[in-house]
Amino acid sequence: MALCAERPRQRGFTLLELVVVLVILGTLAALVGPRLVGHSSDARITATRTQIELFRQGLETFRMHMGRYPTTQEGLEALQTAPANSPNWKGPYLVKAVPRDPWGNPYAYRSPGDLGRDFDIVSFGSDGQAGGSGEAADIVSW
Repeated sequence: MALCAERPRQRGFTLLELVVVLVILGTLAALVGPRLVGHSSDARITATRTQIELFRQGLETFRMHMGRYPTTQEGLEALQTAPANSPNWKGPYLVKAVPRDPWGNPYAYRSPGDLGRDFDIVSFGSDGQAGGSGEAADIVSW
């Protein structure tokens, strides 16, 4: 009975295995990361256009009830809260409070709008400034 007692095998990963896994994950992140960032930008722009369209629908319903669009001073908040002396107001005309754009900036509303439009709604994009290109470009209601 002179058998050698076997040492229990230790389980785990070697340093080499961990390095290989980290290199693989780093490579995947480098390939996939830029694609995800591009889609994030597209998603914000699409969300902004959709939100502006919902404002437009609310503004049209407001006009049907009130006979006018909210003034610049009343703003888009008139879709959620009745302006003073508004007996025909039958809102709220939006399901939720007026949100900020996907970059956290307020939407600009003007009525009457420029160039004879009834109203203008603008998101100034990621930089919050008029003009710009790419994700910083203005997104408008017209």
